[in-house]
Amino acid sequence: MTTLLNDPVTRTRAYFGGEWRSTPRTFEVFYPSTLESIGAVADCTEGDARRAIDAAELALKEWRRVNPYQRGKILRKWHDLMFERKEDLARLMTLEMGKPISETRGEVHYAASFIEWCAEEAGRISGERVSLRMGNKRGLTAQEPVGIVYAVTPWNFPAGMITRKAAPALAAGCVMILKPAEQSPMTALYLAELWLEAGGPANTLQVLPTSDAAALTAPFMEDERVRKLTFTGSTAVGRLLYQQAARTLKRVSLELGGHAPFLIFADADLERAAREVVGSKFRNAGQTCISTNRVYVQREVADEFTRILTEKTAKLRLGDPLSDDTGVGPVVEQAGLDKVKAHVEDALSRGARATVGGSVQGGLYFQPTVLTDVDPDSLILREETFGPVAPVVVFDTEEEGLRLANDSEYGLAAYAYTRDLSRAWRVAEALEYGIVGINDGVPSAGAPHVPFGGMKNSGVGREGGHWGLEEYLETKFISMGV
Repeated sequence: MTTLLNDPVTRTRAYFGGEWRSTPRTFEVFYPSTLESIGAVADCTEGDARRAIDAAELALKEWRRVNPYQRGKILRKWHDLMFERKEDLARLMTLEMGKPISETRGEVHYAASFIEWCAEEAGRISGERVSLRMGNKRGLTAQEPVGIVYAVTPWNFPAGMITRKAAPALAAGCVMILKPAEQSPMTALYLAELWLEAGGPANTLQVLPTSDAAALTAPFMEDERVRKLTFTGSTAVGRLLYQQAARTLKRVSLELGGHAPFLIFADADLERAAREVVGSKFRNAGQTCISTNRVYVQREVADEFTRILTEKTAKLRLGDPLSDDTGVGPVVEQAGLDKVKAHVEDALSRGARATVGGSVQGGLYFQPTVLTDVDPDSLILREETFGPVAPVVVFDTEEEGLRLANDSEYGLAAYAYTRDLSRAWRVAEALEYGIVGINDGVPSAGAPHVPFGGMKNSGVGREGGHWGLEEYLETKFISMGV
């Protein structure tokens, strides 16, 4: 009989040094819906990290010499294999972190899209001719791989956050060593398995799960051979890694916290705006960095919009994420649930009112919630909640709405709804965020060729499109006398 502990989609061994390896220590991965263990995964150490770096150094020498067009062909095969194993990947992601399977199926498409784009772009990596002022010289540039990349990925998009980093790195001729999140390491191991099956050379994509991220990371930060760090996670950890990377002057990409505002003006299509807020806020139980975290509604339509939003939220089905008709699943772990509860209780204690939801359903499930009359000093308006709660705040003027929206240390994503074309331009230009959706609650969905990244304390660098590919390339200038 198949149980979660012997489900055929689970993966437990690390991949580094050219082998699939078990380790003396392991750590368990749990299904958030029931808190059942789905398996014990290899727990890698500092020594394993050093072996992976040694292996990556050798792999880099060969991989960077592979014709970029050929690299693209291997990436394309990797993309195709993801679709062949779509149901397995979707189920595994759902088991690891509780995202509804209807969403994890979509994540397979999203993750594969980065591989497809980079597969096509790999053969276009080139330099350019540079005109020089001296007649006896010719100038040109060449683009070369940065080198060994250390990647740290989060649990909320177990496949998408990996391919958004690994696809451009591998297309550029870099090699990658990946530390996946402790909550979702198995998806990373499955993707590495598919990379090797696609023809990816040994040690070009190594995966080292660990329960001690700081210890595993230290060798990568110290080693001069590791030339690039790419990290998605909290701002606090991002700052620490930024400091560590500075000692060896590594190239750095950081995609950090968000606190996305959603502005709804009086002239907006309220039905459509509410639908987009629901889609942005409650996707993955609100556990995405670009999820709406603060909803600002112009006073003239605040009551009507809140009514519509409440009705749509009440229709969301909270339940087993393996069920096709589930709309919202559990949060990933107890610490996340505790933070959601604390934010809601703080808001209620300051006079807020829950028009729907507002409490724990049981286990790691929190009811999809809409709060109104939220005090400006509430925690939920100052910190990223990462849960299925939408606080609604009223504003009067465009200037006030923009002031409230920009009043945050973060600058990842922001949204606004209006029918006024002039206002749309003014708001888009005034919002201090790296991603802005005007009448669009999911501006980066399914678009591997657009830039993704934030301003202020939401990070540095961009992922996606040529911007993301350039993060893994060095430009060399060559001057030749004739």
